[in-house]
Amino acid sequence: MDSQGNQFNRTAVYALLAISLSLIVAVLFGAKYYFSTVAREPVAMSPVPSQEASSAECAAVIDNLPGKFYGHGRSDIVEPVPDGVAAWATISSEATTLRCGVDLPLQYTPYSETTEASGAQWLQVRDMTPGSTLTTWYTVDRAPVVAVTTHDDGQPDGLDESLGQLDQADQQPHAAPLSQLQAAAGDNRSTCRALDAALPETLAKDYQRQRELPEGTAAGTAVWTAPGREAIVLRCGVEPAPGYAAGEQVQQVDDVPWFEDTTLAPGTTASTWFALGQDTDIAAHLPQDVADSVLVELGDALGAAD
Repeated sequence: MDSQGNQFNRTAVYALLAISLSLIVAVLFGAKYYFSTVAREPVAMSPVPSQEASSAECAAVIDNLPGKFYGHGRSDIVEPVPDGVAAWATISSEATTLRCGVDLPLQYTPYSETTEASGAQWLQVRDMTPGSTLTTWYTVDRAPVVAVTTHDDGQPDGLDESLGQLDQADQQPHAAPLSQLQAAAGDNRSTCRALDAALPETLAKDYQRQRELPEGTAAGTAVWTAPGREAIVLRCGVEPAPGYAAGEQVQQVDDVPWFEDTTLAPGTTASTWFALGQDTDIAAHLPQDVADSVLVELGDALGAAD
């Protein structure tokens, strides 16, 4: 090949190298620009019912928060900033947020399991919306209540100084699921004992049966819990479903027809289901995402108890 050809090849190679380097610089600049101007934007926090958010106690909590939490630094919040809030973020779309003065969710009941972290007791509530990675932790022994929402399942450690500004006060749980139902008339103890013996120790893979229930739990009640989840509750020997009438839609699961009465569980992630056609009426409080599989498992137990 002549020198002119070699010169042409070298020129083409140099041109390609220059273009490649330019593209790399552009990508790096674009990534830096995105991270600094888009990913690190202030965190949006909409107002929620928080009657005590503007209290002096919540102000003291916010003033004593750590600069780094869950591995993220403090972040700005979109104006107008609600009272009693803070955020930490490396990327604003995956922020960890804190709210002080909130109400405890209806998922907090006498059956709830709590976890100790930062010197306080917390209720973990996972968002079971498909695709969501959010978990919210609520203090249940502090006043006002503090809620931490994160994309990480890890416990909210590192808030000892901040939570130390609050009085210790055990929060009152909401009414236990199905506790509002009236007991059926007549003697159904033998039927309910047979069902109790047939109930599984595990439901929906993650739920474990709790054998020690709080004092005052209604007779014929069985409870299964899982970390961060609303409890599954069954109660044998109750009055017929108050919302059921002839012609209402039912869901047939194997040999058991079930009636869903959503009016009995407002504000929660669960519905109340009644097993129809049994020797005594049976109600089940089921989180929506596991209802289908649990109805099958409970139907098997009903069949085994006959």
